[in-house]
Amino acid sequence: MFEIYSASYCDTSRPRFDQDFQDKTHCIVLRCADETIVGFTTLKQYERTWSGQPIRVIFSGDTIIDREHWGSQQLAFAWMRLAGEIWQEQPNVPLYWFLICKGHRTYRYLGAMALNYVPRAGVVTDPTVQALADHLAVDRFGEAYDPATGVLSFKVPQGRLTTELAQVPAPHLRLANVAYFLQKNPHYASGNELVCLCELHPDNLRPMALRLFAAAQPC
Repeated sequence: MFEIYSASYCDTSRPRFDQDFQDKTHCIVLRCADETIVGFTTLKQYERTWSGQPIRVIFSGDTIIDREHWGSQQLAFAWMRLAGEIWQEQPNVPLYWFLICKGHRTYRYLGAMALNYVPRAGVVTDPTVQALADHLAVDRFGEAYDPATGVLSFKVPQGRLTTELAQVPAPHLRLANVAYFLQKNPHYASGNELVCLCELHPDNLRPMALRLFAAAQPC
């Protein structure tokens, strides 16, 4: 897993990778038929209180897929099934996906899975939702987060994309959500991360994501 990670990111070290991994509660691993690991995604599930009510949070950690297997959606499908399992454990307690994006590919997953999320192009963010996003960002990252921009900026880079991966292909530049991401996080190549938030609920999912989410069984 570390070999795949270090091939995609600068500013990496095995101790930092191990420390981050140990902070997570779940890991989904993508393997070939011969069991070789070709991708993975980590997440941390935790609880908080917001406006006097309990909420649950899924914080997405690292997501890496070996370049030869780009195009496979099996990791994303497994992630959505796991999210459905977590939601069904306590469907009456709101569940939020807290995602930080240092690249446009990650940001595009929000639009592929959810109907409403923040921030997004052409929509004025609900102040209440933005306040929750700000709260979660400060709670986890402290002064590295700037509420005025919605971006995390670290004094010591936490893992910049390699030069090759940081480049945005010309066809992608024509996509509205990619242009919006670049506008919101212009220094992404330096390791800055855009803070995003989405409620994980059947009413807020696109058809494909909903089928995976709703088909999951409680853990």
